[in-house]
Amino acid sequence: MADAATDRLPLRERKKLRTRQALIDTALELFTDRGFDQTTLDELCDAVEVSKRTFFRTFTSKEDVAMAPLQDLWTGFLTELSAAEPGSDTLLEMLQDTVLLVVGRLPADGWAERASRSHRLAQSTPSTAAHNLQFCDRIVRDALALLRERYDLDPATDPQPRLALDILIAAFHCALDTWTARNNPIDTTTLAADLRNAFTAVPGALAMPLRPRLTDEP
Repeated sequence: MADAATDRLPLRERKKLRTRQALIDTALELFTDRGFDQTTLDELCDAVEVSKRTFFRTFTSKEDVAMAPLQDLWTGFLTELSAAEPGSDTLLEMLQDTVLLVVGRLPADGWAERASRSHRLAQSTPSTAAHNLQFCDRIVRDALALLRERYDLDPATDPQPRLALDILIAAFHCALDTWTARNNPIDTTTLAADLRNAFTAVPGALAMPLRPRLTDEP
């Protein structure tokens, strides 16, 4: 279902968005049912009735369309980060609040199911996993550039901003594993709860003592 902002777009832009969504939905269905490597780009384009030229106007590869739902979340994160006002005590808390804000604004009409399929593909398909890693690296670099512009920090000389972003993404992936392992419900409310649990666990993980395993052997 289109939201109010989409309805206000020019007709051409709405058609582009509908085509993009059709490519994502069809790709995820084909990749899940047939297998990622067994589905050709020609088959995907034929199923949506678009040309490969149209496909490449929207996505760079099969991996790109497969990861689109999760990439949309992080693109939204960058948008929010570019305007976020520091209301939290620490950089990491501000980053966590920004992710939760984006998750709360995700569309309710199927995003959760698409995102869970994307995550499962990344877990089972090496090329999508590699694409995901490259995308995460770009997000970190873009986020560092935004932080450098807006705040009194220098990621070139101080590793802490980079580490804060790496911790954020690691906690996100931990929550995503928990979320997609559920039978139900798979929705953004549950994802937000799993994210909060992962974020809450971060300080303890950083300070967790290492104790030797006790055995019953004499």
